[in-house]
Amino acid sequence: MPRKLIVLLATAAVALVAAIGGMFAWDAGRDDLIAKGVRVGPVDVGAMTRTEAHAALHQRLVEPLRKPLVVRSAGRPFRLTARGTHIAVDVDAMVETAIQRSREGGILARTWRAITGGEVDARVTPRVRYSEDAVDRLAIRVRAAVGYPAKDARVSFKPKDVAIRPSSTGRTIDTKQLRVDVRKALTTATRYADRTITAPVQTLQPKVSGKKLAARYPVLLKVDRGRFRIALYKKLKPVQIYPIAVGQAGLETPPGLYAIQNKAVNPAWSVPNSPWAGSLAGTVIPGGIASNPLKARWLGVYDGVGVHGTSDRGSIGTNASHGCIRMLIEDVVKLYDEVPVGTPIYIA
Repeated sequence: MPRKLIVLLATAAVALVAAIGGMFAWDAGRDDLIAKGVRVGPVDVGAMTRTEAHAALHQRLVEPLRKPLVVRSAGRPFRLTARGTHIAVDVDAMVETAIQRSREGGILARTWRAITGGEVDARVTPRVRYSEDAVDRLAIRVRAAVGYPAKDARVSFKPKDVAIRPSSTGRTIDTKQLRVDVRKALTTATRYADRTITAPVQTLQPKVSGKKLAARYPVLLKVDRGRFRIALYKKLKPVQIYPIAVGQAGLETPPGLYAIQNKAVNPAWSVPNSPWAGSLAGTVIPGGIASNPLKARWLGVYDGVGVHGTSDRGSIGTNASHGCIRMLIEDVVKLYDEVPVGTPIYIA
């Protein structure tokens, strides 16, 4: 081999070794430099040193995350402090990860990127820790403060009246979605730049509306013994009131909630085995005859007590019967056709 060629090759080898050595030395001097294109969450830390990245992350990520978080719902604010959620941001670990991602691909790839101005497309997830219990407590607190249950329509049978309560809507919030939003806000400074979250109010519908309740009570009777009247309700609305007579002292019309058990036109009278019945006790008097006090119609209520017509018009408005509810004949005829078997009857 010619001497000149040997010298040339040797020179080239020395230059190559020197270049490689220089490349390794140059690369080693950049071991704390983050490559262009690397981001930690929303923060671009590309081309920053370890120290510069620390400062940038503290300013643009840590400090915003330490500001109180505010949840607004139904016009009310609810604060959640960083201290209350025990927020901790591991900046050191995030910077180290960013540097590791920057040095992926080997020395040749890193050198080529530096020469050509190339970037590393890398996203480092922020390492933020917080208390899940604090998030849960906040969601529960907001719901308890702004929410209230829907109320079903209801019929209440009180000692002296029938109370009809209309239905009403309630409201609540989606606590599951609120938890999701709070977690994102606790870990992402730019998503909620003003540190405010809105928890929309949701309307709760009652299970039993006024319409549904009315369908349960197509017909209802209410007896007011003190005022000597019986009221006919249809779909929980009073449509007609009739005067009545009720039981006398010692033979009172029994109070309570019952249902119409049976009906009859010109009913026979099975006379009770009671002292007041005298010689008629235990007998049956056919319907439609003068000696039968049950006139025109019968609506059986309970244990021999019922609603019926009477020829003793003067007894209406008094305590005169032996427990039954007396009505004028023309009134009981009208009422009879309006009231099916099974109709609730409340005696107050």
